[in-house]
Amino acid sequence: MHSALYVSKTGLSAQDTQLTTISNNLANASTVGFKRDRAVFEDLLYQVTRQPGAQSTQDTVLPSGLQLGTGVRVVSTQKQFTEGSLQVTDQALDVAISGRGFFQISMPDGTTSYTRNGEFHLDSQGQLVNANGLLLEPVITVPEDTNVLTIGSDGVVSASVLGDPNLQEIGQIQTVDFINPAGLQSIGGNLFYETVASGNPIAGTPGEAGLGDLLQGTLENSNVDIVEEMVNMITTQRVYEMNSKVVSTADQMLQYISQNL
Repeated sequence: MHSALYVSKTGLSAQDTQLTTISNNLANASTVGFKRDRAVFEDLLYQVTRQPGAQSTQDTVLPSGLQLGTGVRVVSTQKQFTEGSLQVTDQALDVAISGRGFFQISMPDGTTSYTRNGEFHLDSQGQLVNANGLLLEPVITVPEDTNVLTIGSDGVVSASVLGDPNLQEIGQIQTVDFINPAGLQSIGGNLFYETVASGNPIAGTPGEAGLGDLLQGTLENSNVDIVEEMVNMITTQRVYEMNSKVVSTADQMLQYISQNL
């Protein structure tokens, strides 16, 4: 069987994965705090028929060899943690991180996940939670009859209740950072888990030690660039068509051989 068929097959499969990645980026173009993915490709093993640098005679060597590639594969999908644009919402519980850092979210099994989505809500006990009802860590409880809620750039949360104009500090939001955020594991729901590749979380106060400031009444939009994704989609389509053409050409060659020999 013609080896070009198998090489093109890997190209078709790789571009299919690339298109899936692009479609996921476009689908999450309006998801708060979403970070786009990029497919990373690598070429497969080579069949070395003539070794570069091998002896061609006793006194000469081959300046180049004969190496036939066997195709391509997607080796990883890498999260791009560039900062998205900031959207002013004027909602007291909306918080964006301007710079590096992640919010900490307590999972039902007791573990901690991490997110860039600062779209928080209050549960029945007045605690700050995300859209799925998972608690923000450290836990912050807003008193009943709160009239004004203020979140400082350093994460200090203050509140005043009806009849008392004085602000009282009720907690502080801490953020964490990772040496390699791209190594985090995506679990959906705008959440990430730490892995060996990401390194351990480094907790700190927002605005200090390289961590970004917090902006109340603001949300971080997705960092997906619609135009860039559209260009990538067109490129992917054309590469897929060319690989399909190679399959068709190899089939015609095999058909010619079978009919004329």
